[in-house]
Amino acid sequence: MASRETGLAQPSVRRHRLTARGAATRARIVESAADLMFARGVAGTSLDDVIDASSTSKSQVYHYFADKDDLVRAVIAHQTDRVLTAQEPHLHQLDSMLGLRSWRDDIVDRQRRRHGVGGCPVGSLASELADHSEASRTLLAESFRTWEQHLVRGLERMRDRGQLLPDTHPPALASAIMAALQGGLLLAQTTRTTAPLERSLDMALEHVEHRTTRPSASRT
Repeated sequence: MASRETGLAQPSVRRHRLTARGAATRARIVESAADLMFARGVAGTSLDDVIDASSTSKSQVYHYFADKDDLVRAVIAHQTDRVLTAQEPHLHQLDSMLGLRSWRDDIVDRQRRRHGVGGCPVGSLASELADHSEASRTLLAESFRTWEQHLVRGLERMRDRGQLLPDTHPPALASAIMAALQGGLLLAQTTRTTAPLERSLDMALEHVEHRTTRPSASRT
């Protein structure tokens, strides 16, 4: 998968220049680790598991990563990139109620196809790591900020065009939408139905619509 700009700091070690072959090997290790950690959790994934899944050797893994914590940081960046890439082009069209609802529908459809299994790749990492690794918590917080900023910018454009009331605070609205999204994803994962996700996002977007300045704004 092509890398996109997420604004996240990359792991601090092993910054030597990579050959094309080396970059491909490193990417294979990270992608294999990400898939395993999404399915089993970080604690349930060992470096030996990653070595087997990526068809690499222990020396190759340690060539690119100082330890498992370093690999986990790379996985956080990878999963953030994966989530944001999957939501294109909706993330750049969040400046209308139509755009917000299209983004909502895409997320719900993806979860429906997966029957809620796995939840959010970034949220799952946060629930496991936030209380146990300050470095990971900080990186995950930045992941959510990067994601949330797409909502902030869209809502700011709506306000600046006069579609939202002048006293609307886009960062607060964006934070509420993200909270509804993550809570809905967790409940969808637990119940194996998208109903909680649909309701939470609908309520969040209804709140945004109540801040619109004219009825037609919800259909533009």
